[in-house]
Amino acid sequence: MGTFGWRKPYWKKIAIGAGAVVALLAVAGFTVYQSRKNVVTVQTGKALRQDLAAVVSASGEIKPKTYVNIGANAFGKITKLYVKEGERVRRGQMLAQLENVQPEADVNAMQASLDAARTDALAAEAALNTAQADLNRAKADAERSELDWTRAQGLYKAALIARSDFDSQKAAHQTAVAGLAQAQARVAQAKAQKESADRRVSQAGANLTHATDVLRKTTYQAPFDGVITNLPVREGETVVIGIQNSPGSTLMTLADMSVITAEVKVDETDIVNVQLGQPAQVTIDAIPRKSFKAVVTEIGNNAIVRSTGVSTSQQTSSSQEAKDFKVVVTLQDPPEDLRPGLTATAKITTATRNKALTIPIQALTVRQQEDLLPKGEKGSVEAAVPQKSPSSKEEIQGVFVIRNRKAEFVPVETGIAGTTDIEVLKGLGDGDEIVTGSYKVLRTLRPGSSVKVDNSAPKKEEET
Repeated sequence: MGTFGWRKPYWKKIAIGAGAVVALLAVAGFTVYQSRKNVVTVQTGKALRQDLAAVVSASGEIKPKTYVNIGANAFGKITKLYVKEGERVRRGQMLAQLENVQPEADVNAMQASLDAARTDALAAEAALNTAQADLNRAKADAERSELDWTRAQGLYKAALIARSDFDSQKAAHQTAVAGLAQAQARVAQAKAQKESADRRVSQAGANLTHATDVLRKTTYQAPFDGVITNLPVREGETVVIGIQNSPGSTLMTLADMSVITAEVKVDETDIVNVQLGQPAQVTIDAIPRKSFKAVVTEIGNNAIVRSTGVSTSQQTSSSQEAKDFKVVVTLQDPPEDLRPGLTATAKITTATRNKALTIPIQALTVRQQEDLLPKGEKGSVEAAVPQKSPSSKEEIQGVFVIRNRKAEFVPVETGIAGTTDIEVLKGLGDGDEIVTGSYKVLRTLRPGSSVKVDNSAPKKEEET
């Protein structure tokens, strides 16, 4: 009995001590839980200096700088094709021949008419020369008869000649004057006939030019050195010329492959940064794992509706659809096996910065001024965040910087943007640790929140 009475208070003390320890542990655990309850786990990065390039990427297709669709200039049947698709041709080389029996006959007929007109013109010129000689003789006869008539008048007044001789001199003078007038009329007539003959020569020459042009349009020659990239017709087919609202037949396409370009479509939000002479890198789907140097040589002025490919200047109504602008980049050292129409992608370098202070693009976020106020405080945040307007709804761009294990929102001014990083002009310094993720955290993180840095590989999670 004495031993049992002694053990009972001893175990009671042990139980009380154990309960006290459990209570202390519970209080400590609760305290730690509460302290960790408001801690946000984030991923971070550093503000670093590095070379940065702003790149605009656009897709399109390979096109030769100079190419021409050789269309039908006359109606007729193709009698001969001298080239094949893919063949290289020289300037002036014969490409195709259309049926030309009737045009050639017209040329021969017009040539004969021109020769006859020229013969008539020569005859008219000879007649004019003859009439001019007759006029000169008539003038001499008239002058001589004028002298004889004047002398006869003096002699008749002096009664030295008979009346009959006086009358004869008078008649001879009148005859000479009439002959001079007749000769002058023949000269005028000969001149008119000469002018008429010359005009017939001009008319025949014009008709021959027309017939020759029609005949020439039945043959097709290469306007420059190049490659036949398209040949949709065959010998024996009949081609037609184009008329209003109806295109004519296309015989072939000739391209100068010495200068190759990539014609791409740049989004309207990026076109303001693209300028002539900027460098570019062109990749071609048909030639993987290889890029080609290029330079911007042409920038379109009219927007093109993305869904239709029609220029906005050709539309009668406005459209809110997405728009692109045509940009042409010229490849500096293109391979010889390139073909028009190959799909290409151009990455145009619009700006570069050396040793720029950069941060990951995903670290940028925006907050309204009212979100930057401490809880329960109303008013302006001008002291902490410069504002352009008194509205508390104004959005401010910035990043969250880790300071004393807390996330502080710092407004920043940015410059050019690269593929994954963006330039910071104001607001940060070298080596500043900034919050880069996750996206869900950046979207909901409040200034001054306690954070825990965990830069291990993030777990996959669905984010809205």
